[in-house]
Amino acid sequence: MSLLGPAATVDVRAAYRQCEQIMRTQAKNFSYGIGLLPGDKRRALSAVYAFARRIDDIGDGTMAAADKLTALDQARTDVMSLDGGSGASARAVGDAVLIALQDAAERFPIPLAAFGELIDGCVADVRGVTYTTFEDLKYYCTCVAGSIGRLSLGVFGSSDPTQATTLADALGIALQLTNITRDIKEDLGNGRVYLPAEDLERFGCTLRPSGPDGQPVMVGDLGALIRFEAKRAQGWYATGLRLIPLLDRRSGACTGAMAGIYARLLDHIYAAPQDSLDHRMSLPTSQKALVAASALAGMARRPKLAAGAA
Repeated sequence: MSLLGPAATVDVRAAYRQCEQIMRTQAKNFSYGIGLLPGDKRRALSAVYAFARRIDDIGDGTMAAADKLTALDQARTDVMSLDGGSGASARAVGDAVLIALQDAAERFPIPLAAFGELIDGCVADVRGVTYTTFEDLKYYCTCVAGSIGRLSLGVFGSSDPTQATTLADALGIALQLTNITRDIKEDLGNGRVYLPAEDLERFGCTLRPSGPDGQPVMVGDLGALIRFEAKRAQGWYATGLRLIPLLDRRSGACTGAMAGIYARLLDHIYAAPQDSLDHRMSLPTSQKALVAASALAGMARRPKLAAGAA
């Protein structure tokens, strides 16, 4: 039972409904996978997503940089207060997302401290941090995407928590690299360059948010560079997808659907890298639904994990 007590039941249910609405409208790729979960896990993961979305929206919003940093500090304070068990405070201020997240953290061993890593990554975005080597970029990807994997594992459970944590980070790196290869032009427009300087130099490419005419600068064999990064991401998928057998059937189906959609998108980027520079690439709804259905069918054929694994 939630520590918020019986009197808060209606508030908690309404809070979860709000989180699920945020997920449905703002996380269309993820919603295909999350919809495969049983109700309690689906609600908990929607609360995780809703708070993660709040953090992302601060980093990507239109506030001045100083105001963004202040708002991110407040988000850090808010989630760390939940880690201390002060759900009553969340209810007192009427914050639906925090109410749902606190309840979820009482039902599942969600490592709320991982939100701090997500916030660290958003702080780097706000400050315009760039990356010299892939190791630098890998750390950033672990912060902003691996953290989500580890938060999700708290909801999923696994048969080998130590190995699952490592694989969740690997899958997060794969997903974030997919985002980076897809959004090069869009990120430039927002003043951000994620690709490592060593890779840009290797392919003779230049990426700058603003040139003499005020427009983003994209020079060099960007197609070859994008294919190189996409191939690198495929390797991380190969590692990260080893997580699925460590999960129960429906959690595995959820993970397989979400990762499968991004992996298929990455295949399209690799096949037509120029398209990712011309427009924001995405999979048709029919292909996303097919990936989700395939993931669910695959999990239905798996044997159950040993008792107590999840």
